[in-house]
Amino acid sequence: MKGALLVNLGSPDSTSVKDVKKYLDEFLMDKRVIDTPYLIRAFVVKGIILNTRPKKSAEAYKKIWWNEGSPLIVLSERLHKKVKEQTQIPVELAMRYGNPSIKSGIQKLVNKGVTEIFLIPLYPQFAMATTETIVVLANKIVKKEYPNIKITDFPAFYNKEDYISVLSNSIQKHLEETKPEHLLFSYHGVPERHILKSDITKSHCKIDGSCCNTPSPAHEFCYRHQCYETTKQVAKKLNLKEGTYSTSFQSRLGRDPWLQPYTDQTIENFAKKGIKNLAIVTPAFVSDCLETLEEIGMEAKHSFEEQGGEQFSTIPCLNDDKAWATTVANWINNWAK
Repeated sequence: MKGALLVNLGSPDSTSVKDVKKYLDEFLMDKRVIDTPYLIRAFVVKGIILNTRPKKSAEAYKKIWWNEGSPLIVLSERLHKKVKEQTQIPVELAMRYGNPSIKSGIQKLVNKGVTEIFLIPLYPQFAMATTETIVVLANKIVKKEYPNIKITDFPAFYNKEDYISVLSNSIQKHLEETKPEHLLFSYHGVPERHILKSDITKSHCKIDGSCCNTPSPAHEFCYRHQCYETTKQVAKKLNLKEGTYSTSFQSRLGRDPWLQPYTDQTIENFAKKGIKNLAIVTPAFVSDCLETLEEIGMEAKHSFEEQGGEQFSTIPCLNDDKAWATTVANWINNWAK
């Protein structure tokens, strides 16, 4: 019997400092998120970050928290419900960090008699810290706890025509309403070393502006290429004029070089250059979360207006959009045939 497991990032159980600290511990101690030797990672995370960041992060979560709970969890649950209504096989929802766990999601499927699982990381672009860590953990759990279960993972869908169509349509509706001077595609940043580590050719990626445009097997696992390709495909679909849109990367952490240009600096520069009406979309996420609602919707908006910008509009993630739910359901149904 076949079943599917949707997996998103995750969230603290509440906005309490205790719960946020627990969540950050699990998240930041993942060796595919902070990819340093264990002792160094433990020193940085447990010795420094977890003694300073949880309180600040808890305050940020309080700003965006809904009555029903974490926006990311609530929106993922709504998507899950709509997908289930359109699928022919059991579908469960899990989070890489926090609750519901991947193990609990797998167990629910097993309890329903599932022997073959279709794993769908809810990330359009592949990255060590997102898609890869989900696939690795799910396979580890299955190998240890459910050796008779077969698991198949769904690859990054950044360039799938149905996804690009749904994303483009959601953006188009917003552009028609706000008529911005410029559209910024802001993707979650990753350290440059993650790009190099994911290069299966061990030689193609140079992060020099040309390698992402030169065809290579490395692109199958290159986050940077896949982000720029997402922008390119959407711009083509919407007939956006050159110069009216651009790509940037947000949420950098630490002192190591991360993918550039940085979103915060880009937004400030737009305002300083006289752009008054800016729209921003965050296609690395399919569900609105702290990074979209607080970092972009609040912090970036404030920065833009402080530098002279007037209208700053955030385009919602796909969330539980009807067409998006149908797209995910179609992927599952096509696999289950």
